Amino acid sequence: MTVKAGWLAILLSTASLVAQADYSEQPAVQQFIDEMVEKHQFQRQQLEPLFSSAEKKQSIVDAISRPAEKVKEWKDYRRIFLVGDRAERGAAFYQTYQKELDRAESVYGVPAEIIVAIIGIETQYGTYTGRYRVIDSLSTLAFDYPPRAPFFRSELEQYLILTREQGVDPLSLKGSYAGAMGWGQFISSSYRHYAVDFDGDGKTDIWHNPSDAIGSVANYFKVHGWQSGQPVTTRVAVNKNSDQSKVNTGLELNSTVGELQTAGFQPSQSLPSAMKANIWQLQGEYGSEYWITLPNFYTITRYNHSHLYAMAVYQLSQDVAALIKP
Repeated sequence: MTVKAGWLAILLSTASLVAQADYSEQPAVQQFIDEMVEKHQFQRQQLEPLFSSAEKKQSIVDAISRPAEKVKEWKDYRRIFLVGDRAERGAAFYQTYQKELDRAESVYGVPAEIIVAIIGIETQYGTYTGRYRVIDSLSTLAFDYPPRAPFFRSELEQYLILTREQGVDPLSLKGSYAGAMGWGQFISSSYRHYAVDFDGDGKTDIWHNPSDAIGSVANYFKVHGWQSGQPVTTRVAVNKNSDQSKVNTGLELNSTVGELQTAGFQPSQSLPSAMKANIWQLQGEYGSEYWITLPNFYTITRYNHSHLYAMAVYQLSQDVAALIKP
């Protein structure tokens, strides 16, 4: 049986379990099905049972409307990821998968502790990869969340292609409320573009294969510009006459280290004056903290477009590194 035929058999067998249609009768869904048939040679009888089973989840809409990255200060955000035994568990994860992590660092130039921190923040080291069916998440956001409907419609398209390519039942996979999957929480387009078969078994599986998950995270960082051996961020001392217009200007690196030094921000470590940089003011436990962020910090934000997320990854990675590389 071919992968395509197997995928169709899975869907048709699942259809018999569906008691009531939810999405399949919506005009927007019918238009989407038409496009999938025309552009990607899906069969209508493949897709209609799938969307009959897909369910709108209001909790998904609620969650995406108030992500922690947008509503929390740094002092509150960091408590989610940088308290308790998260670093110790990261060190244990490293010990378990040291061979794979060290090889990924060698192949892609991304430190093992950064890879560990990503997986630790995203899925608590692979122990919690999400509770929503991906088909429900992507259908809800594609057809019932207008602010980002085009993006999630595209991700739904990529998801259906992905599951067909991988020979996986599209109703079986679970992930985050935004449809992110696997140990590293890749969205569908990222899976298709950046996931790798790191152990060479002929399959690319970031859902269940830790080797592939580790290699895929490292590959994502490499492709998005990670600079091996370069710093990520560091605290700065702020002169009383500093130019505050340089602060919190967005994720793009709009200045250089030298320009920021001239503007009254002095890094706590020596950095090349021509290096691209930015300044963030964070509200920490003991007041304002100023950080200079560098190209590798920007690369972390390509994984999740949030400076708070990137800072959490960096600080967790440093806590893990202190345990595994004393």
